[in-house]
Amino acid sequence: MSKVFVVDHPLIQHKVAILRDRNTPHKEFRELVEELSMLLAFEATRDLRTRDVEVETPLARTRGKSIAGYELAVVPILRAGLGMEPGITKLMPTARVGHVGIWRDPETLEPVTYYVKLPPDIAEREVMVLDPMLATGGSAAECVRLIKERGATRFKLMCLIAAPEGIARVHRDHPDVVIYTAAVDERLNDHGYILPGLGDAGDRLFGTR
Repeated sequence: MSKVFVVDHPLIQHKVAILRDRNTPHKEFRELVEELSMLLAFEATRDLRTRDVEVETPLARTRGKSIAGYELAVVPILRAGLGMEPGITKLMPTARVGHVGIWRDPETLEPVTYYVKLPPDIAEREVMVLDPMLATGGSAAECVRLIKERGATRFKLMCLIAAPEGIARVHRDHPDVVIYTAAVDERLNDHGYILPGLGDAGDRLFGTR
């Protein structure tokens, strides 16, 4: 678990409790996912390198800090990962955004890829993969594999809720990936859903079933 960071800030835990509530309407659910993603991103970007810069205020010259080093790429896994992307790009508007479409076969619970669109310079960027629910871990592991095929070497995985099985699967396939989450839940049920979880994140985000 040395590469798993559970962000337990009181604001995050408060919002997660509302997110879990079955009575939270999809509009509020969507807003909470965006807010939580931004809060998690503060922790996930804590290690960004900076450089000294000189700034002229209305009164004097002073020194400040500017982000230096690797550029970022944000890659939501379709479709539920789309709910996390606005919170991240509000915080880091210059980040490039890619998309990977993966659905989980309901019989085998294994990932099936149907779409990949990534920045052409993905190999030079640090990649933040977005997946609200890290359940079996198959989709996240497959997404990282696809991006690695295109040359990327630096990864962080951001999710709202994780299951121990999903963490184990990602780190079995990709031990270099650092995971940031707001909660690690008990386990998966027989259908591959996280318990206690929050239900189907995609359906709750978009008001579908």
